[in-house]
Amino acid sequence: MTDARQPGDAQFRTTRWSLVQAAGDLERRDSHEALSELCRGYWLPVYAYFRRRVGNAIDAQDLTQDFFTRLLDKDYIADARQEKGRFRTFFLTAAQRFMRNEWAKANAIKRGGGKTVLSLDFDAGESFYAMEPADTDTPELLFERQWAIKLLEVVHERLRQEYATKLKLYEQLKPLLVGSGPGYRDVAKRLGMTEGAVKTAVYRMRTRYAQLLRSEIGETVRSPDDVDDEVAHLFDALS
Repeated sequence: MTDARQPGDAQFRTTRWSLVQAAGDLERRDSHEALSELCRGYWLPVYAYFRRRVGNAIDAQDLTQDFFTRLLDKDYIADARQEKGRFRTFFLTAAQRFMRNEWAKANAIKRGGGKTVLSLDFDAGESFYAMEPADTDTPELLFERQWAIKLLEVVHERLRQEYATKLKLYEQLKPLLVGSGPGYRDVAKRLGMTEGAVKTAVYRMRTRYAQLLRSEIGETVRSPDDVDDEVAHLFDALS
């Protein structure tokens, strides 16, 4: 874990459909491994949704554990297919359905319930939740925002990996990706570059960032035609 908004596996790739299909295919040896990777990547948006719905951390933790440990048993994940639409929507719908159909049962089971308990950093989840405005957003909006945050973290990590041999350059240019941070002149001095060279490097980084963002989103939607709408939706969730 790196901070309150980054619990979990920093290497997680936001929804590769091959991973989803592996998790849903009970005959595959790697089915549970694929499910575990999905859990590590998606648990925090789901926890935020349950946390806002039930209003206390203990019940939200129980719900989150039970939701993920039942995904394969209930065969929920097998219903996720790229041709049906956006995986983000599938995951939220599954959480809503679980809340409606399973909450009474889950609430009656002692914590852990004899099932395999997932290793989830709920302290980090609570730290994130404490940063959210109190009761101003619906559980669905909270889910969408955390989903968007996680996706952007994954894109930044992929970009950072591509700059693995030029980490100093990456760290200096990263604040300029969204037009904030120090000016080009200050960065140029720190890097021993001309201001023009810094502007060119930032342009290239922004271009690559946009490509990686579209690539990640492209793996969560039905077709390339849906990417622009999903980009707009996710940034609306952050606004």
